[in-house]
Amino acid sequence: MKANRVNRSAYHELGFPDADEMLLKAQFATKIAQILETRDWTQQEAAKVLRLTQPKLSQMLRGQFRGISELKMMDCLVRLGQGVRIVVEPARTRTPKRIEVVAA
Repeated sequence: MKANRVNRSAYHELGFPDADEMLLKAQFATKIAQILETRDWTQQEAAKVLRLTQPKLSQMLRGQFRGISELKMMDCLVRLGQGVRIVVEPARTRTPKRIEVVAA
């Protein structure tokens, strides 16, 4: 499996109090955009399938996803035929844990 990684520290360095949430949403949005690009759909077509408005989809694809929940983004991935798996596992080190998206 190949991990899609966005520079985690960028959100922290910019002072976002919800940096981990922003990173997670950025990873979801990146995967959604990749899938839509391969399908060559218009935003109108994609928005219908994803049950979003076209303006909301456009915002998400431009990285403006504050009004879109992680759950909605996971729903979008499922609607695009992707499986979404959440794994809870014990920490292996003493460093702070985080949520990570791994795309297969």
